[in-house]
Amino acid sequence: MAQRWRRRPEGATWGDFGEDDELGRLNLLTPQKVLQGVAEVREGRVFCLSLPLDLPGGNALNARRHPPTLSATTRDGIPHVNFPMSRMKEGAVDVLSDDQVTLSLQYSTQWDGLSHIGAWFDTEGDGRERKVYYNGYQAGTDIVGGGEGPQAAGDGCCDGAHTSYAHRLSVDRYAVKGMQGRGVLVDLARHLGAGRTLVTGAMLQQVLQADGIEVEAGDFLVLRTGFAEAVVEMGGQPDHAALDATGAVLDGSDTALLDWISASGIAAICADNYAVEAYPARQVAGQRSLLPLHHHCLFKLGVPLAELWYLKELAQWLHEHGRHRFLLTAPPLRLPGAVGSPVTPIATV
Repeated sequence: MAQRWRRRPEGATWGDFGEDDELGRLNLLTPQKVLQGVAEVREGRVFCLSLPLDLPGGNALNARRHPPTLSATTRDGIPHVNFPMSRMKEGAVDVLSDDQVTLSLQYSTQWDGLSHIGAWFDTEGDGRERKVYYNGYQAGTDIVGGGEGPQAAGDGCCDGAHTSYAHRLSVDRYAVKGMQGRGVLVDLARHLGAGRTLVTGAMLQQVLQADGIEVEAGDFLVLRTGFAEAVVEMGGQPDHAALDATGAVLDGSDTALLDWISASGIAAICADNYAVEAYPARQVAGQRSLLPLHHHCLFKLGVPLAELWYLKELAQWLHEHGRHRFLLTAPPLRLPGAVGSPVTPIATV
């Protein structure tokens, strides 16, 4: 057992995939699972599952996150858009445009890295809680920010320079893994309607049984709620109150739901809504997480979460053809140190 921790949360997978594991249940994305995904490709039709990355628009959904800002790259103060290369080499006929972007990595269609959500937990059994992440990786040494680091392991608050870096559990680990396998779409919107519905484990099972859907270990669970479709209809001017009343959300406080996620062996959960689960969560007594599904999946199990995917056309096509499974390809940016990433998922049927 790694010296990084002596005890783990009840029901956690810490150590199950190795002392230094940074992939969690993505380890179940074996070559066999990729082949199962490929076997679902019968027509070669492709669906893009990403929103335009400037949606939802504004920062109504999260005050910290802002739309991407595109600008020209510059040299010697000169912006390089429609730049005549003849200014650099006489006689050149080329015209150059070159740009850059400032982007909140979890603004639109995204993956949450396993370094996105940690918790206070007594990893040593000495009665002292520490801020840790999946597999016991530590705030202040493995995930740093605000000027803290291995030489100054503080409490993780963002004082000083607003820099952050995931030395471990960076989302680029997903990219190296590949993030390809069999997706299984569950159309909650078709069963539950467009209004806000808190989905318990029992309700999810009812939908699975009604559609004859089997979810197996190593599958990507993909949930359509209709939320992203409402975002698109709002055209970059999101109505926060209306979105709060839109689409199904998982009840992260429901023990039966969390137990099913543990037992199912799913590799990841991908949803078209914001946060996947109800936020803030339904209140329960005692010490609790504001995001219990995130706590259970990212912190305890190592199950990545994805948000704000766009699933309308894929869901319609699968329904028309009596299918639920497809090949999913969804690598994040290979950006070392990032705790989240935009993604352009592709479904192939």
